Amino acid sequence: MPAGHHPVVHLGGRPAVGLFVACLLAFVAETQLSQYVQANLGFRQPFLIFYVVHSSFALLFPLHLLYLRLTSEHSLRLLWASVLAAVRKHLKPRASSAALVDSANFPRRRFYRLLAYLTTGLTLPGLLWFIAVTLAPVTDVTALWNTNAFFAYVFSVLLSGSKWDPRRLLAVSIATVGVLAVVYGGTTSGEGAPDTATDPSVEARIAPTAPFVGDLLTLVASLIYAAYQVLYKMYAALPNDPEVQADDLYSPLPAASSSVEDLEDTLPALADENIIHPLPFGLYPNFLTSAIGICTLLVLWIPVPVLDVLDIEHFEMPRTALTYGVIAGIAFTGAVFNAGFMVLLAAWGPIVTSVGSLLTIVLVFLSDAIFGGAVEAVTVWSVLGCGAIIAAFAILAYDLTKGR
Repeated sequence: MPAGHHPVVHLGGRPAVGLFVACLLAFVAETQLSQYVQANLGFRQPFLIFYVVHSSFALLFPLHLLYLRLTSEHSLRLLWASVLAAVRKHLKPRASSAALVDSANFPRRRFYRLLAYLTTGLTLPGLLWFIAVTLAPVTDVTALWNTNAFFAYVFSVLLSGSKWDPRRLLAVSIATVGVLAVVYGGTTSGEGAPDTATDPSVEARIAPTAPFVGDLLTLVASLIYAAYQVLYKMYAALPNDPEVQADDLYSPLPAASSSVEDLEDTLPALADENIIHPLPFGLYPNFLTSAIGICTLLVLWIPVPVLDVLDIEHFEMPRTALTYGVIAGIAFTGAVFNAGFMVLLAAWGPIVTSVGSLLTIVLVFLSDAIFGGAVEAVTVWSVLGCGAIIAAFAILAYDLTKGR
């Protein structure tokens, strides 16, 4: 590839940058709506909301197909066949070009196994976090959870066998310290605490019952989530897709390298009549995300009655149209954030994406201070912490633009 094209490939172009901005805004909106539905509307069923949000992922791929059908000349049949061909090529790299377009050879077992890993990797950390917030202080849970950016870099080096990059190590370390400064330096002891005298139920809800266990669960969740990001980039993302060429830290599976190269020559001939190559931006990640949503919808309803029977979270339907609307907003913004995150994991890699996601802390902090009236949370430490997170992302973004 000509050197002049490196910046475009490494940045992912305007779609990736625009998607990143949309992800940040969606996360802030999701956070504010989640706080509103629980604090103002009194609908405190976090697991049920979690289930609704993750199940809504199932709509992403159909909506993306509909968008492409309306904005391009490709038929739905061609788009669907192209996605299946990409999955077959990725999961069966030794297949011949004839098998590539033969739907009868779709590797169902390998796909279902990949889907099970993806669903577990995306769901388990969230469930552990859900348990941890009932056991440990929210500040500890928030700080420990956001160490996943640091662990993502550690895992990326250990699993890929690459060398330690001082600049990247410095960036993720600065980001982690910045998170600690925002979380622990935002308020002083007692400031912003709920009024337990006027609402005794608040104390029962937030009092940490087992801080050590909660912290340990959060740390495990952070480690799993970091590993998920790295493994998704290495094994789930398409290694030959232009949108995943942003990070040269990873390469296709060793056993597949030669056969993938052999297939590259056959793809242009197939593109005109049989498949589209490369796939439209974000279509393949949205396919996987929708599949995760379907798995969530079919499986994770089981804990809902269990939590109700165990008196952990009583199940009840929303009682007002406003509550339904806010939950729908949470599902929409949550789907936008997670879908964008999956696309960016492929386009930018786990290191830049995980540190970039820490910018949501900055935006939520500003949103709380401006719109939530939490002016007392603005301290020197919190401002320095926000600056550190921004600086860390700027360092990694600079690496991307330079193709490092």
